[in-house]
Amino acid sequence: MYQDNELIIRAVEEKDLQRLWELIYKDEQPEWKKWDAPYYPHHSKTFEEFLPIGQKWICQADFWVIEVADVVRGIVSYYWEHEPSQWLEVGIVFHENGSWGKGLGTRALKLWVHHLFNTMPLVRVGFTTWSGNERMIRVGEKLNMQMEARIRKVRYYDGHYYDSIRMGILREEWESAQI
Repeated sequence: MYQDNELIIRAVEEKDLQRLWELIYKDEQPEWKKWDAPYYPHHSKTFEEFLPIGQKWICQADFWVIEVADVVRGIVSYYWEHEPSQWLEVGIVFHENGSWGKGLGTRALKLWVHHLFNTMPLVRVGFTTWSGNERMIRVGEKLNMQMEARIRKVRYYDGHYYDSIRMGILREEWESAQI
């Protein structure tokens, strides 16, 4: 668990499953999906359909909840792009638009990246987003991440092409920035 005032990131617990289902799978077209890779389909699930997925998240190292003032508001995660070379990518989602635009994403991702660098032998931490998600790009910039790649017009959404954006930071950059 890591904390920044009222914001906490921590491992998923059994008590979080109902709330995670409500945030992620209850609605067929949730607002957050418009920003989180909307070019991939999202399908709602009943709570019973969700339970086998959610139970796998309990105490997982790669999928934690974000709490704000004692309420689960989103998740942070990571996945291996290529584990043998320690190439790891992170993700973050605040599922309710009332949490957006308040600096919470920057604070949560800062805690997550700090945790990953302190618990894993990583050389780099990064993320992939799309040019339509300007808030996520701004979070990367605030954390001193570099834009490492822009693959032009490869994400098609709502009648328009967008760029795929990769941002990252090296361990030595993270440590010297003292964000």
